[in-house]
Amino acid sequence: MNFSEVFKLSSLLCKFSPDGKYLASCVQYRLVVRDANTLQIRQLYTCLDQIQHIEWSADSLFILCALYKRGLVQVWSLEQPEWHCKIDEGSAGLVASCWSPDGRHILNTTEFHLRITVWSLCTKSVSYIKYPKACQQGVTFTRDGRYLALAERRDCKDYVSILVCSDWQLLRKTFSISSLPAARLGKHFDTDTQDLAGIEWAPNGCVLAAWDSCLEYKILLYSLDGRLLSTFCAYEWSLGIKSVAWSPSSQFLAVGSYDGKVRILNHVTWKMITEFGHPATINNPKIVVYKEAEKSPPLVLGRLAFPPPRAAAGPLSSTESKYEVASVPVSLQTLKPAADRANPRIGVGALAFSPDSCFLATRSDSVPTAVWIWDIQKLRLLAVLEQLSAVRCFQWDPRQARLAICTGGSKVYLWSPAGCVSVQVPGEARTTSACASWRRSRGSAQPSGRGLTTRRTRARSGPRGSRPETSACVGRGKGAERLGAGSPTGVARRKCFACFSIARQFCEYVWYKTNFCYLK
Repeated sequence: MNFSEVFKLSSLLCKFSPDGKYLASCVQYRLVVRDANTLQIRQLYTCLDQIQHIEWSADSLFILCALYKRGLVQVWSLEQPEWHCKIDEGSAGLVASCWSPDGRHILNTTEFHLRITVWSLCTKSVSYIKYPKACQQGVTFTRDGRYLALAERRDCKDYVSILVCSDWQLLRKTFSISSLPAARLGKHFDTDTQDLAGIEWAPNGCVLAAWDSCLEYKILLYSLDGRLLSTFCAYEWSLGIKSVAWSPSSQFLAVGSYDGKVRILNHVTWKMITEFGHPATINNPKIVVYKEAEKSPPLVLGRLAFPPPRAAAGPLSSTESKYEVASVPVSLQTLKPAADRANPRIGVGALAFSPDSCFLATRSDSVPTAVWIWDIQKLRLLAVLEQLSAVRCFQWDPRQARLAICTGGSKVYLWSPAGCVSVQVPGEARTTSACASWRRSRGSAQPSGRGLTTRRTRARSGPRGSRPETSACVGRGKGAERLGAGSPTGVARRKCFACFSIARQFCEYVWYKTNFCYLK
């Protein structure tokens, strides 16, 4: 794996365009757009204030920058750099902003979720959607971009409205989240949920999943016309659903709960076909357990370094690591939740299907250092990756079954059915990788999973309370040329590095001779 140089970054704002041609990053109030192949700056835009959110349009022609503190949204064009758009929400404020699937409308959510404003970039028209619910995932589009499902809260009850994205009108009457058969008539009924937590379309756009908050375990499945297809409840009188994920094939729905189990529902009967637990001890010899271990640095006799290397002068030293296959039984490190604090660290906090729907990756918050890989075809646990640090995020390659894992250290971990590897990210010793994202390449001209972006945080050695500096490092796949290898800047950098190495060796030699004679 080859790596580029490190780029400055603010608030971990770094995103590939949907077509995989560009890479956008933010440095305070500046938006930098680079070519994803050469990493040369394509455009440089200046916003009115610090950027809190960026998002590409679906056709990769526009990019929006949300300035939540000012209630502004600025839109920039790649084809016409002189064109720009500014949307001011005024006293209503701004808490969220996103593109519509057609890439010509922007949906802004005002403060306190009073309304959603739909702005058209073509006709300059404005539409309003009332009663949006303030929940974790209250707005979801179908993959074809035709319909929008919106979670609403009116009269102290939860509802869902389905709108047509072409004219932003209701597809049908609003239906209540209820298990009553009469809900298909389009009237308002008493809700069957205590507090709607989120909604999400299946990838095929035929089924909508809606689930309750953690106070009650309940997930409801609706068709496009609002008919209730099924209701699933695993248990009662305990904390319920924590995470939900559809498989890319729309055949399975994975539901992670606070009891530490993942339940898989099928698309035929919408019943549970299996459940996966996360035990603290692995006893099955058929399960491969990869355990991260630090590499011991080679001991070189007769050579002293002065001053000592910077990497060894701190707790965040970038020590190389490797994976070892552990023999069963293996006991994983568990985290005991605090009983006197809210939001305990228990349950399945993250889960994601591979692009071919053959594998499922999960993370249990009570075992934060482990990633579990499940074989969906055989419905069994395939592998467990135990890290030295807590897992912050993981993401599948959009083209193949390859998983990238970040733990907040100076390494990125990759898993595939063939095995796993630990990759050391070059840079300073106090630089850590916070998260990673894959580059989506379209067409047969580009290989799958060609680019991986790691967003990193570098801690200052200054006073306590100072904000950490942030940076981004972009890695490219096998066969890519190292950045700057053939450029004049790269040649000068190599010459300078060679001179520095010679001078350092000379200083070490003089220091060693002087101290050796003094000791004698």
